[in-house]
Amino acid sequence: MILSTTHQLEGHRVSQYCGVVSGQAIFGANVFRDMFAGIRDFFGGRAGSYEKVLRDGRDQAIADMIEEARKLGANAIVGIDLDYSAVGNKGSMLLVTATGTAVKAG
Repeated sequence: MILSTTHQLEGHRVSQYCGVVSGQAIFGANVFRDMFAGIRDFFGGRAGSYEKVLRDGRDQAIADMIEEARKLGANAIVGIDLDYSAVGNKGSMLLVTATGTAVKAG
């Protein structure tokens, strides 16, 4: 599967647009991770546990989007956009959404 944030694929010709595809991942906040991230923020440095959650969310949302594109017979997704949002009670959950246009390219 070819993935691109652009609307064109250099070296490939889009022969068919199959439709808009998306994938979502929602993760709940962990109390201990929040506490240790707060300590790290106070003393400085990167919040590695949050970075891992963001990477995992992105990877899962993209995997779901790819699966949806494959079901449409596509071999590429163009115009990919990733969005991150806090949702739930007091923003206690992280939502990652990946969207794009599934295409057949050769």
